[in-house]
Amino acid sequence: MKTVIVPEAFQHYVDDWHFTPVVESDGTVYLSGITAARADKPISRDPEEQFHDAFFKLGIYLEAAGLTFDDILEMTTYHINLKLNIDTFSKVKDEYIKPPYPAWSAIGVAEFIPENALVEMRIVAKRPQ
Repeated sequence: MKTVIVPEAFQHYVDDWHFTPVVESDGTVYLSGITAARADKPISRDPEEQFHDAFFKLGIYLEAAGLTFDDILEMTTYHINLKLNIDTFSKVKDEYIKPPYPAWSAIGVAEFIPENALVEMRIVAKRPQ
């Protein structure tokens, strides 16, 4: 059985882009790609601020599913200018993601839909037993 979870502030993703931000199946929770894009704030051109904004948004998704950062099993992060920004991203990530760390892959890419986005995160989490 599949359960869809849509934080109220992101209903426009379903309406405009036809995807669900959070989907749960058998206790495993899949989060669609998360950038710093929000309707109430433009994406910052400052990488550190932008990465904090992306993790803030990730927190909203997790909270809507009744989860926390500790419930993350796997992170796949896609980066513009990966080598240039990975140290800053890692520093910010470590403010939110604590040991035991989830599996993580970081991949360099050419572009994202939201203008000025430097990172997009794909997350898999598991509901605690």
